[in-house]
Amino acid sequence: MASPPSSSSGIEAFDVIIIGAGISGINCAYRLLTELPHLKFAILEARDTIGGTWDLYRYPGVRSDSDMYTLGFAWQPWSSNHPVATGDQIMEYLTEAVSKHHLNQFIRFNHRVVSANWSSTGRSWKLSVAHGDQQTKNIDCRWIVLGTGYYDYESPLQPVIPGLDSFKGMLIWFDRSSKVSEQSNLVYSGATAVSLLPILPDRAAQVTMIQRSPTYIAASPNTSWALSFLPKSLVNLCRRIRYIISPYLLVLLCHYLPDVVRDGFRKEIMAQLPKNVDFDTHFKPRYNPWDQRICLDPDAAFYKALHLPNVEIVTGEIEKVTENAIQMKSGETIAADIIVTATGFRMAMGGKIDLKVDGLPISWGKRFIWNGAMLDSVPNMMFMLGYTNHSWTLGADDTAIVLTRLLKHMEKNGKTSAVPRVSSEAATGTQRMWQLSASYVLAADDNLPVYGMAGNWKPRNRPPIDFVHARWGDYTSDLIFSA
Repeated sequence: MASPPSSSSGIEAFDVIIIGAGISGINCAYRLLTELPHLKFAILEARDTIGGTWDLYRYPGVRSDSDMYTLGFAWQPWSSNHPVATGDQIMEYLTEAVSKHHLNQFIRFNHRVVSANWSSTGRSWKLSVAHGDQQTKNIDCRWIVLGTGYYDYESPLQPVIPGLDSFKGMLIWFDRSSKVSEQSNLVYSGATAVSLLPILPDRAAQVTMIQRSPTYIAASPNTSWALSFLPKSLVNLCRRIRYIISPYLLVLLCHYLPDVVRDGFRKEIMAQLPKNVDFDTHFKPRYNPWDQRICLDPDAAFYKALHLPNVEIVTGEIEKVTENAIQMKSGETIAADIIVTATGFRMAMGGKIDLKVDGLPISWGKRFIWNGAMLDSVPNMMFMLGYTNHSWTLGADDTAIVLTRLLKHMEKNGKTSAVPRVSSEAATGTQRMWQLSASYVLAADDNLPVYGMAGNWKPRNRPPIDFVHARWGDYTSDLIFSA
């Protein structure tokens, strides 16, 4: 690959710009530093610290919803015997990883990328970057890597609840600034509520969790075997392999034998519920396991909370919200001082950056995905995409590995650009990018890219196999290279 584009106007130029200093961006920076140390790259982060999602969400009880042995980096093993970590522990881990591997030097905080335009003439991206309160500046680079996740950080998914505007109490959507006082609280179901509910009873007089329909919530001990007689490096390797393979096998079991998994959930959950909580009403989902995400409940903290005298669960449709209560369609009225709308989030690809190719806008909706990492007809751009049914970092690391392999290939062969072009065989049909039936996914489906039916356009949804493919499989088919 050629050296960074130069500019007589004093515009700074890079080989690679990574956008976002969350888990994806940090991991990609490490891969570039260790595999291609001669390249000039930087991470542009809109906020004033690292962490991405884990910096944004600071609500009580925030924690990982997957194990840290795979959510953590392969090059910075999670050494604790507790697979699930709190938000603070994750931030400490990320800070240590960045410091230990000297990645700080590549991060530029308060740099928000407003727009990016690919120039076919110059074979480079032209970025417009807002730096704090200063005037917008321009940056040139050969490649951009979007480590921006899939959340809309500016506007949450607003629940459609009649009368919500008339509520006179406190209405909370949890982010880093949210606080809970010692008043009664209403919590809506989902992964956020499952992590939040065990924390609130100590802070509030009454906590009622309202859900429209039941969710799969899997309780498991938050401990992992130590194997202290083995070298630490071998323990770390064994843990990572186990936690890559085991969840994948569970997903396969859910797919091929859903009734078996349903029966297993019923048996485990009924043993943990208080006698006054009916399983069929509150914990028998309408869908099969992994049609929507299975929520993780470390040490059964969620189910233990249901035994407390000031915790209640209500399942059903909301009729309306009044000034100080929620009225259910069943006729039940629930008094409320605070309503916590943990109802999911709005999806937004690419950090809402204005992306263009030769001045023409790039649409994410229904565009084909190459190798889980690039968009059809968009040159020199990769985006980090994790798994819906496994740790995010595994997918992001696969993309980073493909990127380094591709950059080495282009450098060796004197190429400056790579453009994916979907094959006619792959384009015979489409497959959803986010294969979940959750409401926030369905609401965004038309704006999401899609997978094809063959080759590198097929879905990346098999973590162990994808791991092998990213490192040793095909990484050039259906790419058009230019010198």
